[in-house]
Amino acid sequence: MTKGPLIMDNVVTEIGDRILTIRLNRPDKRNALTRPMYSGLADALEWAEADASIRVVVLAGNANCFTAGNDLSDGMIEGPEGPHGRFMRALTECGKPIVAAPSGIAVGIGVTMLLHCDLVYCGSHTSFRIPFVPLAVCPECASSYMLPRLVGHHRASEILLTGAAFDAITALELGIVNGVFPNDQVEEIANAKAVLIATQPPTSVRTTKMLMKRSIAADVREAINVEIEHLVRLQHGAEAMEAVSAFKEKRRADFSQFS
Repeated sequence: MTKGPLIMDNVVTEIGDRILTIRLNRPDKRNALTRPMYSGLADALEWAEADASIRVVVLAGNANCFTAGNDLSDGMIEGPEGPHGRFMRALTECGKPIVAAPSGIAVGIGVTMLLHCDLVYCGSHTSFRIPFVPLAVCPECASSYMLPRLVGHHRASEILLTGAAFDAITALELGIVNGVFPNDQVEEIANAKAVLIATQPPTSVRTTKMLMKRSIAADVREAINVEIEHLVRLQHGAEAMEAVSAFKEKRRADFSQFS
């Protein structure tokens, strides 16, 4: 079965070989995510979950950029029932395997969503960064739960509290990605793995994924909701206003006045 492409607010979807490819397609803004894009991502993942002909999902951007994270000009992040929360639930509750192919730039949600994918292959020149603290907000997509569980508390603290960038080899060492390849080959590698999984017995594949995820499912749901509540509160604060102003004015934020 082949169908597509279907374009939904800078999110392009296409089906082939029983695989649904979901592509972020806003290259002029480095694939920065808007609320309509979050809704499009959620729609596509819910489609994959409901359509028996789809066995695997591939998440991709382009060779130069996966996503620069949230578009700060798109307004405030809404509560758990908004498009951001809906996308996170669709991602974390998808019963079909998800293979991600980030390359170029992966920032914020562009990194935290990878923690919930089943296989991740990245470009050798990919730069990862989770800058929630420098933006005066807090982690989302259950990353405050998933990242320490994956890499340990100390390394998670270094990533989350400093917001410093790290490279593809570091991501591989931390276990965030399965493999590192030239940027222009990453999607081909991811697709090959997706095709391999799509040829496996589908009920066995879904059951195996469910069994691996079941012990953390409730904690992930709770973490997503608690994080969003704190994020909504923090983004209205004076510290966040200073961070956003500094970002727009291309200057270093000054938090010295806050206690």
